[in-house]
Amino acid sequence: MVAIVTEAWTLAGCGSASSKPSSPAAAAQEGLPLLLHPTAASAGAKAKKFRAVAMDSSSSKCQDNAAVVVVGRRRGMASCLLAALALAASGAGAARAAILEADDDLELLERVKEDKKKRLQKQGLINSSAAETGYLQDLVYKLSKVGQAIDKDDLAAAGDTLGPSSDAPWVQNINAAFSKLSSSTEEKSAVDSFNSSLASLFTSVSNRDVQSSKSAFVSSATALEKWVTLAGLTGKLKGF
Repeated sequence: MVAIVTEAWTLAGCGSASSKPSSPAAAAQEGLPLLLHPTAASAGAKAKKFRAVAMDSSSSKCQDNAAVVVVGRRRGMASCLLAALALAASGAGAARAAILEADDDLELLERVKEDKKKRLQKQGLINSSAAETGYLQDLVYKLSKVGQAIDKDDLAAAGDTLGPSSDAPWVQNINAAFSKLSSSTEEKSAVDSFNSSLASLFTSVSNRDVQSSKSAFVSSATALEKWVTLAGLTGKLKGF
C-alpha cells in the first residue's frame, strides 16, 4: 500500500513523499509553491521589517541626539551669557565702590590738609600775639585770686581784685585778645559765655552775695577753659 502511494506521488511529479525541502531554495528547485514554506517567507519579511525599523529607530535616535546637542548648546550659551552678565555687573559694582572709596579718601585727605593749614595759621597767630597772650595770662592770675577770696567768703578782697566795674582796662584788654585769637564760631560762643559769666561775677561780688559769686566764678572759669582749649592755647598759659 505504501509503495503504491509513493509511486503515484512520484508519477505526479511531486518527488518522494518522504523528502521535505530543507530551504526555500530547495523548494523553488522542486517546484513547490513558496506558500508551502511560510517560515522562510515570514523570516525574510521580518528581516526587512526589522531593518526598516532599525533604520527608523537609528534615524530617530540620531535626530533626538542632535536635538539634545542643540538644546544643550543653547543652554550652555545661555548659562555662559548669564555668567558673563553677572560678572560684568559685579565688576561694575566693584568699580563704582572703588570710585566712591577713592572720592572718600580724597575728601578725607582734603579735610586733613585744611585742618593742618588752620592749625599752622593759628599757631602763627599765637606766636605773633605776645601782648594778647600776656593779657590772657593776667586774667588767669586775677581769676585765681578772686576764686581764693570767694572760697573764704571774703567778697571785699574779691571786689578789690576785680575792680569797680566790668569796663575796667584789664577787661578791655582781654576782650581785645579774644577778638584777635578767636576765629571759629565755637570760640566766639565761648567768649560770649565768659563775658556773660564775668558780668554776673562783678554784680554778685558787688552785692556781697556769696552763693551767686561762687556760681558766677565757676561759670566764668569753665567758659574760659573751654575757649583756651578751642583756641589752641592749652600749655601756652600757666594754670591751664
